[in-house]
This record gives sequence, structure tokens and C-alpha cells, in this order.
Amino acid sequence: MSEDFLNHQSNWEDLYFYQKAEVLYQMTVVFCRRFLPKYGDRTVDQMTQAARSCKQNIVEGSADGVTSMETEIKLLNTARGSVIELREDYQDYLKAHSLSVWDEKHPRYADMLRFCRAHNRLDEYNPFFERFNAEEMANCAKTLCHIEDKMLSNYLERKKKEFLQKGGIRERMTAARLRKREEQNQVIAKLKADVEALRRENQSLKAEIKKLKG
Repeated sequence: MSEDFLNHQSNWEDLYFYQKAEVLYQMTVVFCRRFLPKYGDRTVDQMTQAARSCKQNIVEGSADGVTSMETEIKLLNTARGSVIELREDYQDYLKAHSLSVWDEKHPRYADMLRFCRAHNRLDEYNPFFERFNAEEMANCAKTLCHIEDKMLSNYLERKKKEFLQKGGIRERMTAARLRKREEQNQVIAKLKADVEALRRENQSLKAEIKKLKG
């Protein structure tokens, strides 16, 4: 019966936007270590917490989504808000340090965008963490944030449509109970019909025996 109303739990480690969120968290930790002051700068905590919040809320949302799609949607929205905040931090860093913000006009933007779109796993980015300068790393992270935001937005839209179609767990549990009750009623009705058929057959046999005796 539980299969009727519990949602299927996705393996979040297989979700591309989770993999990118993990890359962003590890990249942000290294970025803060390499390019921000070790002490006295609240930006370090803000950036690492925003990156961690994105990743952890994806995990928690995927786990809680088994019983509550509403909670999953809420937590994924929180993850999206965190990655938007992180993107702004990287944007602010570039501007504050008079570094180039890479866009369509920048000669390296297209290659970076293609790489970030095509690669999701941490081991594909790890070799660059110590080689990137601040401008390269901040622009790469900012681009990943933008892609992550888009991927989460698309996934949330699908989840919202699914919620409208299937409803919340209370509605699904009620529907499952009604289906079970209908199945039980059908079984009872069949048993009653079988009993009635046997009763008629029994009466017919009694009449036949009486007739033979007479």
C-alpha cells in the first residue's frame, strides 16, 4: 500500500545539479582560502555557508521528498536562493577587485561556458582549483552558479506540475485508502455472488434428490 502514496526517492548523487552544487562548495572553500583574508572578513563565512546551503538543501529535499513533495519544493527553493546569493558574492568580488567579468564578448567565455555545461563531477574541476587565478576561478564559479540556478528552476517547475497532478501525501494516502476499500468491496461482492450461486445450486440438488426419491 505504501507504494501507492510514497514518492520515489531520487539518488541525489546522480542529479547533475547536485554534482554541480558539490563542485561549487569545494571550489568556494578553496577560493576563500586562496583569495580572501583568513580572519576578519565575514564574506568567507557568507560564501561558504551559501555554497553549503545549496548542496545540503538538495540532499535534504531529495530525502524528504519521499513523504512530502511540498517540503522538497521548499528546500529546493532554498537551495536556489543560496546559489543566487553565492553568484552575487562572486560578482561583487570581481567588481571590488577590478577584475574582468566574463561575458559573451570575452574571448574565453565561450570555452568556459561549454566546459561548465558539459562537466558536473568534482574530479573534473579539482585539477584547476590551485591553478586558477582569482579572476578565472570567480568567473568559473559565477558561471556554474548561473547554470545551477537554471537547472534547479527547471527541476522545480517539473516538481510543481507533478504536485498539481498528484497532490500532497494526505491526498495520495486518501486516494490509496479509497482504492483499497474499492478492492475490498469488489472481493466482498464476488464472495457474496459465489455464496448465492452455491445456495441456488444446493437448492437445485435438493430438489433433484427429492424428485428421484419420489
